Amino acid sequence: MNYKQNEKINQVKESTLVVGIDIGSTTQYARAFDWRGIELGKVFTFSNSREGFEAFKAWMQHLQDKYRKSDVIVGIEPTGHYWFDLGAYLEDEGILLVMVNPYAVKQTKELDDNSQSKNDRKDPKVIAKLVTEGRYSAPYTPDGVYADLRIMVANRKRLIREMTQIKNRFARWFAIYFPEYTDVFGDYEAQSSMLLLKKVCTPEAIVELGAEKINQIWRDAKLRAVGMKRATTLCETAKRSIGLKKGSSAARYEMKLLLEDYEYKKAQLDAVMEEIEKLCRKIPESEQMLAIKGIGVITVAGFLAEVGDVRRFESPRQIQKLAGLSLRENSSGKHKGQTTISKRGRSKLRAVLFNAAIPLIAKNPEFKSYIFSFSFSTRCISR
Repeated sequence: MNYKQNEKINQVKESTLVVGIDIGSTTQYARAFDWRGIELGKVFTFSNSREGFEAFKAWMQHLQDKYRKSDVIVGIEPTGHYWFDLGAYLEDEGILLVMVNPYAVKQTKELDDNSQSKNDRKDPKVIAKLVTEGRYSAPYTPDGVYADLRIMVANRKRLIREMTQIKNRFARWFAIYFPEYTDVFGDYEAQSSMLLLKKVCTPEAIVELGAEKINQIWRDAKLRAVGMKRATTLCETAKRSIGLKKGSSAARYEMKLLLEDYEYKKAQLDAVMEEIEKLCRKIPESEQMLAIKGIGVITVAGFLAEVGDVRRFESPRQIQKLAGLSLRENSSGKHKGQTTISKRGRSKLRAVLFNAAIPLIAKNPEFKSYIFSFSFSTRCISR
């Protein structure tokens, strides 16, 4: 639905049953009202299950029959992921579901009792009130390839976080047991380094193995970037290491676990990236976006995962508003404050656009020239 507020208000007619729901992880609370805000029936509680959803539907049908209401609008305040299953059920049943802004709920709930209190009985009434006033929007849930892409991008972000945690554990291990290791290997994730760590990792074990055998490990793996010189340097560094020698057996076992975790998560991340690339190839708009110099698959996937089908938008300003990048004026009387962005939108989409802008400015001639001309004109005006 792409209605203005008056048109949204007109959706709530005398024949409409307005239901507000406070969403919870296991239990939902619903209250029903007519178009004037008069409550119909008592608070209805139902569980987050098939039986609970069917009981909720039967309750609404009972109120429709009792008060002669032909239409139903169900309003919710989006609470994390808990509303997904209920939203899908209502969509399958052909029941109109709308969303109200959590910030609007917070600002409105004090009108009835002048209290900041929050409870499961109060919130559904506030939500229903906002629906009758037309202060709602239709939820957009991606479908098909866009739904798959959103999930896969979320999986990638989770794996990136987990990889960061593993790398922090590596850094801690080296700081305790072999602080000088990264002086020899600037990047411990290099193939030659990882191959060696699987064999030996503590300074004592490296010294015991010796430079010849270390070099042989690399030669057997046909690695040409390292050789006898690097092996000798590593052994000499290990002899002078200040690393902790106590618990060396447990330290070796910890490194074994770290390497297993690292390889497992890296394989998962590579597989997820492969799936993301496959999904992007199924979306025609992705080819046009990738043709822009400075834009990569990660940026395109992140953008499409947050926005969904770009064809549902009539203007770029709608995407700008979705990202919370609409300009907000801060002025009163003669005071003219600084204009800022609203930040009322998808924060992940803002992050994607911000991260995309940095390489665009660095690599794309058109963007680079625009930024230069903009900054130059700004300096001229300020003078």
